[in-house]
Amino acid sequence: MAQQDPEERIELTSETRRLLEETDLRPLWEVEDTMGHVYDDLEADIWKWGDIKQAIDHVERDMPIEELPPGFQRRVAVPINTGMQNAISNTIYVGVQTVSPGETAPSHRHGANALRFTIDGSEDMKTVVAGEEFPMENNDLITTPQWEWHDHVNDSDETAMWLDVLDLPLILDSLNSTNVFENHELERQPVTKTQGYWDSQYGHARPAGESNDGGIPGPFEGIREPTPPYRFGWTEILETLRQRAENNNPDPYDGYSMAYVNPTTGQEPLFPTMSFRAQLLTEATEAHFHNATEVFFVIEGKGTTHVDGETLEWDQWDIFVVPPDKPHHHDPENDEAILLGMTDRPVFEAFNFYAESAADQ
Repeated sequence: MAQQDPEERIELTSETRRLLEETDLRPLWEVEDTMGHVYDDLEADIWKWGDIKQAIDHVERDMPIEELPPGFQRRVAVPINTGMQNAISNTIYVGVQTVSPGETAPSHRHGANALRFTIDGSEDMKTVVAGEEFPMENNDLITTPQWEWHDHVNDSDETAMWLDVLDLPLILDSLNSTNVFENHELERQPVTKTQGYWDSQYGHARPAGESNDGGIPGPFEGIREPTPPYRFGWTEILETLRQRAENNNPDPYDGYSMAYVNPTTGQEPLFPTMSFRAQLLTEATEAHFHNATEVFFVIEGKGTTHVDGETLEWDQWDIFVVPPDKPHHHDPENDEAILLGMTDRPVFEAFNFYAESAADQ
């Protein structure tokens, strides 16, 4: 993203600043210019939704989107892992974004892969990607591929909130590269496709005699077709997950999991750099460890995750991280819990470097 002029620093009220510091959260515009450095090892950490919500409400009150500098016109609170300065891990960036009623987060595009997972949305909250309006209803997951224009438009009468997930730290820190970025000349990109278009192009029927027109114009050329714009509706994902649980035995380490696949290939990973899964837990899992980082968002339920002797107690909409090489297992409270699992495992698999093993609990 565009770098912010130090003279244009946003001044938050002392109360908002205190809330952010007490909950290990920082505004997006203060996080961006710290990327490009190497930080200490990750630690297991958790961000409670009550703390996040209180802080993000104050940020929303203090900062209308139109008052933010160009390139930073996204109102986002970013969980910061202990020992780091800019993200939840050194490969995955997670933020909680809000758009108030009547607001538009202006259109831009960038080289990083991104997605939105809706926390509190409606059919009148839309993210517009590559010319199509995608409704953002609760627990929907919507991809924002590399170098595709995207803006967020709230035509409802309630504030909308969602998770932003990008591979920014991998690009900027681990690879020491540049996140190519461009603002659109218009606040809202033109809507050029009917609603449902991108979904229709990647179902069981495909365009005959030609490749899908999801190719990305611009500076990126790769060895595979990029992930297209796509909306994974939660109703269908939940039904698939429950069918899996009713007809199969659970994985000892992850319970019942269904991966969000790349619509182009029908296979994991969703992005070349990140993989995502809906994960249903009905009983305590066995302990294991691996060299990939895992980040979790609690969709439903409550429970605990034990990480190398440390206990993370989680509830709905909490966010927590499991560092590489740390033995861990999940223990849902009551009957079940559902998590969104996010991991940088594809990066390790691309280099044939991924490893995991069972561990003694």
